[in-house]
Parts: sequence; C-alpha cells; structure tokens
Amino acid sequence: MEWMTGFRFPVDVIDGFLKVSASNVSDACDRLTISGAVRGILPLIPCSKIVGHAATLKLTKSGGQFRESPVNGTLKAIASGGAGAVLVIDGRDNPTVNCFGGIAGATAKHTGLVGCVADGPMRDIDEYKGYGLPVYGRGIVQQSIRGRSALEGYDIPIEIGGVTVHPNDLVLADDNGVVVVPRKQVDEVLRVALVIKATEDRVIAAIRSGEEPIEAHMKVNYDELLKPKPVGA
Repeated sequence: MEWMTGFRFPVDVIDGFLKVSASNVSDACDRLTISGAVRGILPLIPCSKIVGHAATLKLTKSGGQFRESPVNGTLKAIASGGAGAVLVIDGRDNPTVNCFGGIAGATAKHTGLVGCVADGPMRDIDEYKGYGLPVYGRGIVQQSIRGRSALEGYDIPIEIGGVTVHPNDLVLADDNGVVVVPRKQVDEVLRVALVIKATEDRVIAAIRSGEEPIEAHMKVNYDELLKPKPVGA
C-alpha cells in the first residue's frame, strides 16, 4: 500500500472512498451493522466530497469547569490532526453558538486539512468559499465563539449527529451528508460499498437500456443489499 506523507490511511483507501457516495457507505454500514450515518449535518456551501481521518474536538458552554479558550483549542486540534484530516467538532453543548470561524478555517486550509464537519453552526461562510474549504454543519450564525464557549478537549471520543467518532476514524462527507467509519472496519466497509455501487450502476444501466425496472432490481436481489451481515460472517 502507498502512503502519503502526513495521511493516516493508504492512498488506495482514500481513492476507494472517493469513488463511492455517503449513501453507498451508509448502506455498507447498515449491511455490516455499524452505526455510521450522521444525522442532520449537511454541506453549508457547494463543496467537494471529502474523505480523511478524524481530528476530534469537543466544545462546551463557557462558565463551567472548562476554562481554556475554544480558539486555542481549535488550533491545537487542527495541528494535531495534520494533513489529510477532517476536523470533527462536537458543539452539542452550545448548539446556537458558532463553533468554527474564518481564522480557524484559514489555519485548517494552510495545514492541509481536507475540511470540517461540525455538530453545530458556523460563521464566515464567505471566507470558506474564497479559499475552497469544504464545511458541513447545522447552520450559519454571525456571532463569535469567544466568551461563549470553552474547550472541553481534543483528540478524544466525541459524538456528532448520533454517531460516536474516535480520533483517526474515517470520515466521508458529500452532498448526501456525513458518514463515519470506525478505523478498524474501514477495509470491509469500503469493499461492501464498492459492491453496492457497482450493483446500483448495473441496475441503472439495465433500466436505461430498456429493461423493465422491477425485473432489473430482482436480478441483482437489490433488497438483500441492506440485510445485516456482520463483519466476518
């Protein structure tokens, strides 16, 4: 396997996931009984598909036991993630407050991160458009994070959209939303996702060639694709 400097998955794994959609990966997770489909987090600007290892960050309300600046904490998480990472932010404790801004975005882009996924709203959307940083979140706000949130931790397990994310899990995000794949199950999920995509492509090609749609589905046992089949079974 070929590795790119700073990246934490082989090139063929990243390339493989870039060939499938979040829907394909979600179906593969269903097939393998993995909880990976993130709910309610969507692209905030028209942006490219992203695939990378998770650099995790958890923010919380200010005024409690956690006192460290969320700005400094975000920059630490970006530096720790490094090239090829997706910054994944758990902002659930303060859901109406911005959790990612322009300076952090510029730093992420400069550091080589491929994008940011946040369970919370973001601001400075115009800046992300300007330097081409894919961002996925729950909405857009204007107010600063400063004085409103604090760092709870980074490089720790977090939760976004009902899914637990560990550092260095694989994150894929596209127009369909976000999926998280546990690091140890990446190869199996990719294998199944590629099969699902190829099967769906065959069905579409058959229908376009004039085949009756129900017959085209039945030929490939389409409904069987989502029936649970745990890893190794």
